[in-house]
Amino acid sequence: MAEEEEAVSEAAFSLQNITITDEIKDDYHYEEVSADDDISLHEDDEDLSKALQTVQEQTKDAQVLALQSVLTSGKSVAEIPQAMDDFFCNFLVRLGMSRTLDCFQTEWYELIERGLITVEDAGLVPDVYTRNQQLETENLSLKKDLEAYKQSVTKTEEALQKMQRERDFHRMHHNRVVQEKNRLISDMKRLKAHYASYEPVLKQLSEKYQNSLTQKMLTSLERDKAMGQVTGLQAALESLESGYTKQIPETKVGHDCTRKKRFEGPTQKALREARQQKFLVASSSCDADEDAEKKMGRRDLKDSEFPVDAEGAPDLEQAKEHPQPLKPGQYQLSSILKVHDFAVGCLALHPRKKIVLSGGDDRLWKTWGFPDGNILLTGEGHTDYLSGCCFRPSGTQLVTSSGDTTVRLWDLSRRGCILTLRGHCRAVRACCWHSCGDFVASASADGTSKIWDVNSERCRYTLRGHEDSVNSIEFLPFSSTVLTSSADKTLSLWDVRTGLRVYTFQGHVHPCNHATFNKKGDTIASCDSSGVMKLWDMRKLLPILSIDAGPHPANQVSFHRSGGLVALASSEGSVKVLCLAVGQLSILRGPGVEVRCVRFHSQEHLLSAGADGRVCVWTWAQ
Repeated sequence: MAEEEEAVSEAAFSLQNITITDEIKDDYHYEEVSADDDISLHEDDEDLSKALQTVQEQTKDAQVLALQSVLTSGKSVAEIPQAMDDFFCNFLVRLGMSRTLDCFQTEWYELIERGLITVEDAGLVPDVYTRNQQLETENLSLKKDLEAYKQSVTKTEEALQKMQRERDFHRMHHNRVVQEKNRLISDMKRLKAHYASYEPVLKQLSEKYQNSLTQKMLTSLERDKAMGQVTGLQAALESLESGYTKQIPETKVGHDCTRKKRFEGPTQKALREARQQKFLVASSSCDADEDAEKKMGRRDLKDSEFPVDAEGAPDLEQAKEHPQPLKPGQYQLSSILKVHDFAVGCLALHPRKKIVLSGGDDRLWKTWGFPDGNILLTGEGHTDYLSGCCFRPSGTQLVTSSGDTTVRLWDLSRRGCILTLRGHCRAVRACCWHSCGDFVASASADGTSKIWDVNSERCRYTLRGHEDSVNSIEFLPFSSTVLTSSADKTLSLWDVRTGLRVYTFQGHVHPCNHATFNKKGDTIASCDSSGVMKLWDMRKLLPILSIDAGPHPANQVSFHRSGGLVALASSEGSVKVLCLAVGQLSILRGPGVEVRCVRFHSQEHLLSAGADGRVCVWTWAQ
């Protein structure tokens, strides 16, 4: 018994030495087995084995806690050494070898008690074992990471396979699109070749269509002419049947006063002969060439009579009627027509049909339908640019002026020039036709203007007075007054019956480029090379309004038929429209090239022609 008590005391002593040292720094407090604890052994070996089992369990718990503290602590394994006996105990406990553990602990403590061995002699567990345990733990962690990576790789492979399938699908779709594109290209080439085979036929049909339109217009003109002749013949026939001869003029359309061959009775013949013998007129003072060809002071029998007084004329009263004013809105660009190859210098409107006349720097004049722009007739004969053009009031003839110093009259039914008027020594800048159709006026850069008699085919008067180039000329409707604008910064009114200047408007500080009457004839609009536009009162002979639309030159000005709008062609590439009711100036911008001329067409359209050979059509939009 004494030996057993000593063994128990040695075990208790050894348990005291098994406690965790202070070197392990953590928050867990370990229990120590003090030497004063009452540990008694029973008489039988079973009690001793139970006590030893309890001690082993406590030791195992302490070792597990120590291992956890080592793994969780921030210190390296080398800083926490482990005794050899503890290592073996832990090893045997881990393997479940309890009997071997009991024998080892019994023999170990006996040797220590006897002094045959000490704890220092046993030493500590080599670091390699501890390192192996750490590596084993890390190996487990890496295995877990490897499993996670394998799962990620599996998912990535699935995504890659999905993307490959999508790539194959899109590649197939791309190949299909390429095949469709190639098929469309081949179809387009086939259609182009098919269309090219039809181009000659289309060209022929287009030419036939143009010829048909031209023939239609000429037929219409011939029909109007024939109707007038039939009406005159019927009246003459009725007068013959009644027993006397009565002179009936032909029915004129558009105030055509052109003298044509008609029936002449005995009384008219006698009067003509007496007039040929006795009637003398004053000289018209044209130029030296005309004076050599015509007898000085003698009036030609074919000379037309100038209008005396416009008051009470039914046509003038109709012109003074106020057309329906435009509703609120503005002009918008509706179409652009390519008419000439070079700059367009003038525009004119047919008095009765939707036909527009234009002349350009290509030395051609063209008539074309509005608004489609189909070319109806083309006239050539001038040797320089065309500066002006105008229809005869009857619509059967037209007049053009050119930089080649000539004025030409053209017959639409004959499709050619019927008269060339020569007399200016420099370029002719403008021309116009009188409302009666018997007189043509021309303005030249030589500083003069001329009044030409269409019937006698000679110059009736030369208007001299401007000190520089005369840039525009226009008749006051149904009167014997003509308006001119000049580079000498003035406007002038002339009486064509005497060839004398009646009045001069002064106010522009730069050369005047154009001047025109409104439809009523009571207002004049003019523009100059600095972009200034002025309105003048025809009855008071005073300025009404001055608008500075510069600094770019203004080339032409035009009145709307209502008189409420004035359009200005500007060299900056725009058309400026002035509303007289509110005094607002709006700017219409087109292709951006210089605008040479502008003209109102019908009630809701405006035409502007530029230096690129194109005509812009503007439409009034609310």
